Amino acid sequence: MVLFDGTLIRTQRRTGRADRRNYSGKHRSHGLHFLALTDERGRLIWISAARPGSTHDNTAARHDHILAHLRAAGLGVLADLGFRGLDNDFRDPVVVTGFAATRTHKLTPGQKEANRVLAVGRASVEHGFAHLKNWRILTKLRTDPARATHLLRALLVLTNLEVNR
Repeated sequence: MVLFDGTLIRTQRRTGRADRRNYSGKHRSHGLHFLALTDERGRLIWISAARPGSTHDNTAARHDHILAHLRAAGLGVLADLGFRGLDNDFRDPVVVTGFAATRTHKLTPGQKEANRVLAVGRASVEHGFAHLKNWRILTKLRTDPARATHLLRALLVLTNLEVNR
């Protein structure tokens, strides 16, 4: 079982129309979005290519063909509600997400408890992101997604060396 999530690395705003797609309305800032897989202890295993900040988690996962790779490896994934609807195979699900409440459908106590258990299990993926975002060079990032991808993957290796020391 691995943990899966997406995050935004905040970047400095560049001028021009080309930077509009880097604006994340959810976070109200400019940045680059990427996905990551971690193990149950929060160690980063894989980082996707960096995408503009306006990219949704599901869109990025579909572009990277995450489900096909996970099925081929025989892995299951715990994910947050941002990945609801990614895996529609009810007989053999790969992605496990929580329950979402709506205005007309309130969560039952059992569903609330299931969401709590899932949140506790997923806490280590946030620790993995926190270790990665500690690098000071990310605060001065102004590059395009292609260069940022190389930087993030290099920082992934350095983060794993630092954390496992």
